Amino acid sequence: MPQDMNNRKPQDRERGERRERGPRRERRPESEFQEKMVSINRVSKTVKGGRNMRFSALVVIGDGKGRVGCGIGKATEIPEAARKAAEDAKKHLVNVSLKGTSIPHEAIGHYGTGEVVLLPAPEGTGVIAGGPARAVLELCGVKDIRTKSYGTNNPINMVKATIQGLASLRNAEEVAKLRGKTVEELLG
Repeated sequence: MPQDMNNRKPQDRERGERRERGPRRERRPESEFQEKMVSINRVSKTVKGGRNMRFSALVVIGDGKGRVGCGIGKATEIPEAARKAAEDAKKHLVNVSLKGTSIPHEAIGHYGTGEVVLLPAPEGTGVIAGGPARAVLELCGVKDIRTKSYGTNNPINMVKATIQGLASLRNAEEVAKLRGKTVEELLG
């Protein structure tokens, strides 16, 4: 290419030559998180001229190592709603205490009228959970667990109840530190 095209005025450039604008950027940087779309809802607002249709997306993100979060996004197009939901999920991450491939103890998560009971399971059991709860547990990094959901089957309430239950988990080291004891004193 001719010498330093950036400093040349537009009328000096030959027709069809591109101006150099620096390195090309990737559309989206590779994230450490995996994303899973749990549900898409078509929602509408009634206005004077008719109905405004939009899409509401529920997305769960996790790193498979004990961090998980969920978010909701709304937009006129599904991909835009999913992007907004993923951004929202990154703002609402929780850390989960894991014990091997399962959870350290039983836990019950509540959200709205939804209730999700989380039970530890021996290795090789797999993830025994319904749709929305399964998405959260898999992205969190739990490999062996049994769950039961009561109350509502609304995906938003089930996801939030599961995350609330996971956030309430404590391992022996955390409990011992809170009580000012050693793990041996705690376990007897």
